[in-house]
Amino acid sequence: MSAASQITILIPDPDEMMFVTGTNEANIDRIEREFDVKIVSRGAELRISGEPAAVARVGDLVGAMRTLSGRDDSLRKPALDRLIDEAKDAPVAPPEQMRDVIATTVRGKRISPQSPNQRRYIEAIRQHDLVLATGPAGTGKSYLAVAMGVAALRDRKVSRLILTRPAVEAGERLGFLPGDLTEKIDPYLRPLYDALYDLMPPERFARAQERGEIEVAPLAFMRGRTLNEAFIILDEAQNTTPQQMKMFLTRLGYGSQAVVNGDITQIDLTGNDRSGLVLAREILSGVLGIGFVDFDERDVVRHELVARIVRAYDKWESVRGDGASRTGTPAPGPESSPGRVLS
Repeated sequence: MSAASQITILIPDPDEMMFVTGTNEANIDRIEREFDVKIVSRGAELRISGEPAAVARVGDLVGAMRTLSGRDDSLRKPALDRLIDEAKDAPVAPPEQMRDVIATTVRGKRISPQSPNQRRYIEAIRQHDLVLATGPAGTGKSYLAVAMGVAALRDRKVSRLILTRPAVEAGERLGFLPGDLTEKIDPYLRPLYDALYDLMPPERFARAQERGEIEVAPLAFMRGRTLNEAFIILDEAQNTTPQQMKMFLTRLGYGSQAVVNGDITQIDLTGNDRSGLVLAREILSGVLGIGFVDFDERDVVRHELVARIVRAYDKWESVRGDGASRTGTPAPGPESSPGRVLS
């Protein structure tokens, strides 16, 4: 058994100390239980003692917790809970990674990865021309991709930002719907517009659309095109057919990159159609230059209740055992693990 060790962390800001320790030192109690350490809070000092490895892990955890203290109240507690859970299984990310600001919203909120899988996702987008991501709703797949696309357009890394998704509810037979083109497609693309409006002032967004720098369109409108120098996002990709997915992937032109994301537990295809996203993961698992990222309920960044809802549904579906034939299982590829990135 290793000799006990002790470290002392100075936290001079009382509000920051209160955030780290929690109301009635609830966070301290939880960390002591989870990591088998002793923590004493006195004034501006936090003393941590126990096994050397556990003390070092908790010291890193406290450093990461401090980076959350200045964030929006609605995000701090879920992010804090994730940090503590994740620290039990893997080293805590350095504070500089926790502060990796991708973009800033029109209200001044900084957008940064909130979990290890979100950080892997961002790095995969930075390092690969094509990234395929799967995971439940609320894990930030779409929003982070849009934020990265807006940043790439802002920094002139690409000349266009193109966002698309299949209009599966209409079977993509948009001509049979009432109204002009905008009225036909807007309901299916509204979530993408919401993300863009959150990240760009309305007048800037309107100018970018007029100049053709930003395009939001149904997947059917991508057919026959070659998309050069573009950042392309295919959202809700679980609802593509294999033919649609192949068509989309072969649109990638010179100087472009694409992000494909979806939730393979929420496939809305009719009949015996197989999800193009599920099949693409199987076919492309050994292709160099493609990143694969898997999210799970621990990455949910919406209301904390959403993560519990996702877990409950996953448990129910695993007991019934009827989801596998429809959704398929993510093709693991070599050396698969949760949140993996392959290249």
